[in-house]
Amino acid sequence: MIKDDPLKRVLYIDLTKKRFWIEERPDLFTHYIGGCGVAIKLLDENCSPDTHPFSSDNPIVFAVGPLTGLFPIASKTVAMFKSPHTGNLGESHAGGRSAIAIRMAGYGAIVIKGRSERPCYISIHDNKVFFRDATTLWGLEESAGKIIRNREPGAGLRTIMRIGPAGERLISFACVTLETYRHFGRLGLGAIFGSKNLKAVLITGKRDLPVTDFKEYKNLYLDLIRQLSESEKMKKYHELGTPANVLPLSFSKGIPIKNLLDTELRGIENISGENFAQRYLARRVACAHCPVACVHLAALRKPYEDEAYFYRTVYLSYDYELIYALGSMLGITECEDVLKLIEIVEDMGVDAISTGVTLAWITEAFEKGIINEKQTEGIIPQWGKVDSYIELVRKIVYSEAEFFKDVAKGIDFVSSKYGGKDFALTYGKNEMPGYHTGLAAHLGYLFGARHSHLDSAGYAIDKEAMIKPVTAEQLVEKILNEEQWRQILSSLVICFFGREIYTPEIVLKCLKIAGFNLNEEEILRIGKKIYANKYSFKINSGFDIENLTLPKRVFETPSSNGLLDKDFSDRAITLLKENIKSLL
Repeated sequence: MIKDDPLKRVLYIDLTKKRFWIEERPDLFTHYIGGCGVAIKLLDENCSPDTHPFSSDNPIVFAVGPLTGLFPIASKTVAMFKSPHTGNLGESHAGGRSAIAIRMAGYGAIVIKGRSERPCYISIHDNKVFFRDATTLWGLEESAGKIIRNREPGAGLRTIMRIGPAGERLISFACVTLETYRHFGRLGLGAIFGSKNLKAVLITGKRDLPVTDFKEYKNLYLDLIRQLSESEKMKKYHELGTPANVLPLSFSKGIPIKNLLDTELRGIENISGENFAQRYLARRVACAHCPVACVHLAALRKPYEDEAYFYRTVYLSYDYELIYALGSMLGITECEDVLKLIEIVEDMGVDAISTGVTLAWITEAFEKGIINEKQTEGIIPQWGKVDSYIELVRKIVYSEAEFFKDVAKGIDFVSSKYGGKDFALTYGKNEMPGYHTGLAAHLGYLFGARHSHLDSAGYAIDKEAMIKPVTAEQLVEKILNEEQWRQILSSLVICFFGREIYTPEIVLKCLKIAGFNLNEEEILRIGKKIYANKYSFKINSGFDIENLTLPKRVFETPSSNGLLDKDFSDRAITLLKENIKSLL
């Protein structure tokens, strides 16, 4: 590591005592690179296995990597914490400006501990940390970020992370919003903010970053920019973004529909990426240091109730996962209805995926008579009816009724209490992502450290299996190898969209310029160790690997690879358990 690299510095913040300090931790970054590798070590150091997620002792860890600020699309910040949604490892990644702002402020990681007596926000300006009163911001649905931005002028690159009412009210799947259009979405970081009376974190900084060889750095940088700009896949992400996947996945029966009850949705072409772009696309934005600009913003015109023909325009970020969770999963086939749901989800500050899957479970449970109008406070959920879903989202956040308080803990909890477990689409207590492509995707959700489609890209493995069938052993090997390699990418904090360009060879070249002398064998070993560290934390925190099962519904509805084979699935699950336990 380069001697004067700010990456090795960790900023510690104690909300209880309103104090902060900086520690030099080159050991962490030398052995674990950055990002998720460093974050899991810091989480393990600062969070005992029996710590309750809402305890003041549960830390929030933010970490970036050695390529942040140096190379394109190394633009993610990793957040780690003990999840209130699952009770074990919480890990979420967000783009925007956060990663570069943290490094420009002079840090490789930030650890926030304790609990403020009253609502506050943290303002970090290089080597200074200020604790600001946020009492007047508590309860605001959408304007808190703007108010903080106006209060805190400063030089350098800036990020603002903030929560909405869901986080303040400790909804277990509350998110944290950054730069208006990016999020730490999954596993409830917003609720951890709320439990600490922490409304927001602002970070700003400005500095130069060292490299070992400037000429070599410049040549490699320009080559990466060229590849990222000319890549056909990146062009797709720029033109349509991830919503380009809606029609292909619909054709192959890979997009979940109505809580996975159906394989076809009449009118789904209306919520395709093409239709969104033609009718609602207003502009594209990019995360810092990214030439792709995959973030697509739709313009939604909203009439004022008290004045005819007078409208305001709301800009909303949409992507495939939101179209799935707030569209096809709920039987909604109009762009405007999807956007209305995105708006309420943004205003409340909840994770869109968990919210959509929760609404789908409520709808089916209502149809089956498991719950009734008494529980839903008179709201009748129906597939495709956006107004009832908007009301339900507000109830989940604000209602004091027992049913909605239970729903606010996630589908795993509410289905265990009321029934409907057979059609509760949860994996390790986290709700289903938007790919019903085959067994690899579902196993990735179940065993992935984050229970995410991004853990092992199982959907890509399923695509290969459509052409060339694999054995259970081959399937498990592919899942484990991919997830372990992704530990390296998310320690560098490379956006996974660029994973085909950031090959092991390119990663080693970039690391050398950043001051790391490693070979391919060494980085693969580090990836394996990080994966093991995550699983050790999960299991020590109560994650029950022995009793993991897939939702019954996934075996009942054909996927892109047809109906899943239960015996084949059981064999693969047994192999995954054995392989993971052998690492610990």
